[in-house]
Amino acid sequence: MTDRIIPSDFVRRSVELSHREGSVDLTPAVRAAGITPEEMADPLYRLTPSQVTAFVQATWQITDDELFGLAPAPVPRGTFRMVCLTLIHTPDLGSALERMSDVLRALPTLAPLRIERGSATTRVSIELRDASERPSDETRVITDFLLILLHRFAAWLVGKRVRLLAVDLPYPQPSQAMLAENYDHIFGVPVTFGADVPALEIDNAVLRAPIIQTEESLEEYLRESPTLLLSERDYDSTASAQVRRVLELGVKGRTSTAEEIASMLSISVPHLRRLLRQDGTSLNQLREEVLRDAAIAGLRRGESVDELSGRLGFSEPSAFRRAFKRWTGSTPSTYR
Repeated sequence: MTDRIIPSDFVRRSVELSHREGSVDLTPAVRAAGITPEEMADPLYRLTPSQVTAFVQATWQITDDELFGLAPAPVPRGTFRMVCLTLIHTPDLGSALERMSDVLRALPTLAPLRIERGSATTRVSIELRDASERPSDETRVITDFLLILLHRFAAWLVGKRVRLLAVDLPYPQPSQAMLAENYDHIFGVPVTFGADVPALEIDNAVLRAPIIQTEESLEEYLRESPTLLLSERDYDSTASAQVRRVLELGVKGRTSTAEEIASMLSISVPHLRRLLRQDGTSLNQLREEVLRDAAIAGLRRGESVDELSGRLGFSEPSAFRRAFKRWTGSTPSTYR
């Protein structure tokens, strides 16, 4: 499977915003990452984690700011390390998030976190200072970065996947469906755009997971930063989770064969089927679930049945309509 997983739009927006502000020129950082102008100009082009890591590290050197000079005030280098050191000795993920919320309120350069515990789920939101206004382009870049950081760092702390139940973003969805789907791939759940505040919703059971990292492993993590943050490592190592990830990220989607998927996972097809049976599922069932989730996300974002039918590999729109009703019990028009 390709390791080109990060949309070039992330780098492009950072560079354009810096130029717009007139405060810093990030062109040297783009060159250091080996990113060409053609790659930057294509919003659907995907960069490797090593390219984006090189860009971010060079940007940190140029700006001496962990949020690239886009926040209302600079965030000095070393701030993230200081925050991490306050979390590493907490007993579980829930305690770590509560402590992070406390620490961020003492750091005026960073947006505070709000933790809202429910009976079954917990909502973690970022309290943007300009929440009453339409989010600026700068706020959008920073919000994306902070939510990804929060989600991936939480998974690293407990050494396993932190499955999200919902993701809210406080700005309109991208005009191109594929750009909107990038967010689904990043977070592993269909994202809701146009929300009041940026937020993640997490199952309370995950919050009881113990912190397994140490100060020593933290130093290694920070030395490689942000490589692990960008590499989309999935700590859920079950066969069904890996196959689902292949189907979600693979460009072939519906047409991926058992042979292709088994080859990606370096196992035989019979062994793949056996592992999936042990997980209580099958390749066809997982493929249907991935298609269902993509279809629901597409309808929520205004894609037409014809567009979705073609993009998801159906022979004709009527076949998509039949499949959607089988998945959800409703027709696409009723679901809208």
